[in-house]
Amino acid sequence: MTPTNDVLAVILGGGRGSRLFPLTAVRSKPAVPIAGKYRLIDIPISNCINSDIFRIAVLTQFNSVSLHRHIANTYLFDAFHTGWVQIWAAEQTVSSADWYQGTADAVRKQLFEIRSTRTSYVLILAGDHLYTMDFRPMIDFHIQNQAEITVAVQPVPRDEAGRFGILKRDQEGRLIDFAEKPKDPQILSRMISQSDAGRPYLGSMGIYLFNTETLISLLEKNMSFDDFGGDVIPHAIQVASVFGYDFTGFWEDIGTIRSFYETNLRLTTPDSPFNLYDSEHPIYSHGRFLPGSIVEDSALENVLLAEGCRIRKAEIRHSVIGVRSIIQEGVVIQDTVMMGADYYFKGSHGETKSAEAGYIPIGVGSGTRISGAIIDKNAQIGKNVVIRPFPRGTDLDLPLGVVRDGIVVVAKNTIIPDGTVIAPD
Repeated sequence: MTPTNDVLAVILGGGRGSRLFPLTAVRSKPAVPIAGKYRLIDIPISNCINSDIFRIAVLTQFNSVSLHRHIANTYLFDAFHTGWVQIWAAEQTVSSADWYQGTADAVRKQLFEIRSTRTSYVLILAGDHLYTMDFRPMIDFHIQNQAEITVAVQPVPRDEAGRFGILKRDQEGRLIDFAEKPKDPQILSRMISQSDAGRPYLGSMGIYLFNTETLISLLEKNMSFDDFGGDVIPHAIQVASVFGYDFTGFWEDIGTIRSFYETNLRLTTPDSPFNLYDSEHPIYSHGRFLPGSIVEDSALENVLLAEGCRIRKAEIRHSVIGVRSIIQEGVVIQDTVMMGADYYFKGSHGETKSAEAGYIPIGVGSGTRISGAIIDKNAQIGKNVVIRPFPRGTDLDLPLGVVRDGIVVVAKNTIIPDGTVIAPD
């Protein structure tokens, strides 16, 4: 039987999340909403729970209030359960006055807490990846090979090797070399691990299983090591028994606006690579107790529609519509990720909340057309607004939004007046 009760999961909350700005302007990366009703942090926590790992620590530092609130309201085990999900926030102590300097440094600063759990193994996870994984086979693999460290790896094609930390593995499964995002042809030739010509490389997924004593020793003896991917793992390959565990399922790093946008939209298709309907591996999140969505006289095609929405005489295609979204008549939405709202205004059935002239309610006003955009929560978009994507690669800072890699991003709580146009000239 897999000793999951002897495993501590440590989920890295991430840094400033600048590549996901402005989605991270008021929240940390793991708190960013995804798939209409979840947050990114729900993915690794759900994978742990589904793997019978019930001691879970989340390391946080930047813009962490909403993440703390979400975890506190969501992951509550009863009094007869020994598990917990805890926040380990960056803090100043007698021994250290610095904030987390990187992934490894964050774990180093929590070694006292790690020791106090008395677990034999520590599973290090990222808080901004989308995947479904049962960690029990990886734990069994680790124990059977008498490994000190096991790294989850995935086959990588030649044209994508420059995006990953690439690991070289010998015939016994031991990792013997590492190259960070290699582009040099000689290095790429040296790092081939597989006979598959289409996917000859092994990329690190940022999932690490350590013997606890090995982790403590590596971090305490190498105080200059700030990151796992760039410092700890390359060094450990030379001094410890490190193995690579194969994972062939869907896995995506949600690290940029483009990857966030495209990954969300892939969830709207019938052949989505990530299964939200897997009853054996459910994704847990905060229970909102919202009513079912009402769709009145509208056309919807390939739409991921969350609960609590009201859509009236609109046309929506290839889009994600998040919780509590209010969309008025004549609206056309395409290729868009709309995150919804945190609350309803008083007139959510369509009437205006206030008699005040010019008031714009939360949601999308009548006659508005939106495509190629990300609309963050609580946006108030007026009537007859036009939002269209810019050429790919375009980055702009506009008064009512930003453009990142051609995608228009409307930040949380933004008010866009009637008739506004955000589009290429």
